[in-house]
Amino acid sequence: MTRIAAVHGVLAPHRYPQREITDMVARTCLPEGADRRLLDRLHAGARVAGRAMSLPLERYAGLGDFGRANDVFIETAVPLGAEAVSGALDAAGLSPRDVDLLMFTSVTGIGAPSVDARLVPRLGLRPDVKRIPIFGLGCVAGAAGLARLHDHLLGRPDDVAVLLSVELCSLTFQPDDASAANLVATGLFGDGAGALVACGANREAHRGAGRGPVVVDSRSRMYPGTEDVMGWNVTGSGLRVVLDASVPDLVRKNLAEDVDDFLAGHGLAREDITAWVCHPGGPKVLQAVEEALDLPADALEMTWRSLEAVGNLSSSSVLHVLRDTLAERPPQPGTAGLMLAMGPGFCAELVLLRW
Repeated sequence: MTRIAAVHGVLAPHRYPQREITDMVARTCLPEGADRRLLDRLHAGARVAGRAMSLPLERYAGLGDFGRANDVFIETAVPLGAEAVSGALDAAGLSPRDVDLLMFTSVTGIGAPSVDARLVPRLGLRPDVKRIPIFGLGCVAGAAGLARLHDHLLGRPDDVAVLLSVELCSLTFQPDDASAANLVATGLFGDGAGALVACGANREAHRGAGRGPVVVDSRSRMYPGTEDVMGWNVTGSGLRVVLDASVPDLVRKNLAEDVDDFLAGHGLAREDITAWVCHPGGPKVLQAVEEALDLPADALEMTWRSLEAVGNLSSSSVLHVLRDTLAERPPQPGTAGLMLAMGPGFCAELVLLRW
């Protein structure tokens, strides 16, 4: 049994209302004098009120090449990740020396040494801490990371494991790209981090562990022939977004069968789920999830609220939604919850929780 002891979310240091970000994108992505009505419509349709960003708005036009943007990623990700992990450990009543495994995920920057390695001395983690840096899972990595943490703790029930996600989506900004995919992305994604502390069956945190759910099981699902619908094209100027309009249709076509089959294996059905901890992929994706699963009107309330408040934080978002669920809408003890996210592949990850 893996117990979630604590979840902590943090945001990048510079926060702007959506309208100011839209104006910056118009100045830098659109030709002078161009009609910006499509941009305005796409950004308004994202249903995002404001977002946190790693840099002041005026610096994005001059980010330049991949190397410069990635330097900013490292400079920002390390302190932001340290804040997220420290907050989660404090909430769980644990110290950095208690951590046996640190898993780090991001799809918006890279490093060697990786961010997790840089955090070991900064946080005072033990020199023998196990580290697993992950790149490429994208938005699905918050749920998939928890699933893989659970896999580790099944075999190491005395361990304490930490999942850290840092996603600085704004640093992938491409000022010369006026494609619909880039305009959608510049209206949707924000910068933030999330950290989750989990304890194996033989290890309980000093406080907090009794409040979080246990992980019952997980399931990964790949959809063949969909490799080109979501992800990045890696170029000299950085990471250029790939975001195909077919994503909501893929959700409608596949998600219900996968969820029903997964739940049925545990003697459950959709109506047994009291908490839907869903990644906020965007309005059209969330509407597709609601339609595919025939969810009650308020089932994804925490997800919609997170989308409006901070945008899509890629893999960090579902951890923020879980944090908010634990704090504001904790289900009744003994009931089931489902964490779900989707990402490049195209793929989905389902994690069954029990309160």
